[in-house]
Amino acid sequence: MSIETIATDNDALVLTEEEIFAAHEGGKLTISSTVPLNNKRDLSIAYTPGVAQVSRAIHANPGLARTHTWAERLVVVVSDGTAVLGLGNIGPSASLPVMEGKSALFKSFGDLDSIPLVLNTTDVDEIIETLVRLRPSFGAVNLEDISAPRCFELEERLIEALDCPVMHDDQHGTAVVVLAALTNAAKVTKRELEGLKVVVSGAGAAGIAIAEILLAVGIKDVILLDSKGVVNADRADLAADPGSVKARMAKRTNPRGISGGPGEGLTGADVFVGVSSSKLDEEHLKLMNDQSIVFALSNPDPEVLPEVAQQYAAVVATGRSDFPNQINNVLAFPGIFRGALDAGARRITPAMKIAAANAIAELAAEDLSADYIVPSPLDARVAPAVTAAVAAAVTE
Repeated sequence: MSIETIATDNDALVLTEEEIFAAHEGGKLTISSTVPLNNKRDLSIAYTPGVAQVSRAIHANPGLARTHTWAERLVVVVSDGTAVLGLGNIGPSASLPVMEGKSALFKSFGDLDSIPLVLNTTDVDEIIETLVRLRPSFGAVNLEDISAPRCFELEERLIEALDCPVMHDDQHGTAVVVLAALTNAAKVTKRELEGLKVVVSGAGAAGIAIAEILLAVGIKDVILLDSKGVVNADRADLAADPGSVKARMAKRTNPRGISGGPGEGLTGADVFVGVSSSKLDEEHLKLMNDQSIVFALSNPDPEVLPEVAQQYAAVVATGRSDFPNQINNVLAFPGIFRGALDAGARRITPAMKIAAANAIAELAAEDLSADYIVPSPLDARVAPAVTAAVAAAVTE
């Protein structure tokens, strides 16, 4: 029997393989009825013959499906299993426990019903066709654990194909929480957000979305790093594929025209955001400006350990629960989807994501410190605050 120890903010949790598997046996989800089914009258109302009246009414007025079925309040968590946690391409069946967990989080934190939908295809056209055909059954799509660069095309095309909110949480949930954390880290280090020099290590799903949202709030000096170094428009591999997402980002980032590797990118930088499995050399930390900010978000192994980063950085965050400042997507996605659905939004826009980030940041503002730049994922104030902010930002 294997044993895993996970430290939390308060105590170390010792988890055994036996209890983990017992918790997952039979799955983590169930469906319960919202109406009584105790007698013949109950059955006649909930099912035949009473249900036929509702079906006839919806046939005559399709808009009634929004109020008399669960579809418009149901989120489908969709994955093809190609980029699951740190496990990689493990396929749809192996990804299902993760998607069940995501649905459980939707219910617990956003009070939204959600079902996992894992698909036995990696073809973008087939995934889109499947979801278009299933559209009458759900009200929003949370894309999850789909590998880059296909995830970019899939999300863009689904947004156009479906008349409901669609969001790839690995991209935008991460980006929203990073923006919230960076907003407060800038305050702790007495900097203006717009003037920060930011290096994002990892030009996949999360890295691209983080760069996008930072540019959207006015941060002009953003540099992307990938396995080949600084994402620079002059790089031969990017010039050879000018239509790629990475090539397009090369034209919008790196305003100083930096080329080279992590050392060149981090020289004089204020912020490091790591969303890749690459390690950050301690020598590179020394190249950053004083009072630097380091978000080492790779899980379970950060790009640099917090105890090392803290020797050089004023604020350090990770994706883990056993260190201060956990950047956790659960701070964002339940409230984003709840707010979008509450307001009847067709799309989740950049303005809605920025509103979510601001709401998260504001919750930590009163007790702000280097070790507290975002609220706890278990803070009950978070989802309602994000819901309200996102709903208020809806314009379509």
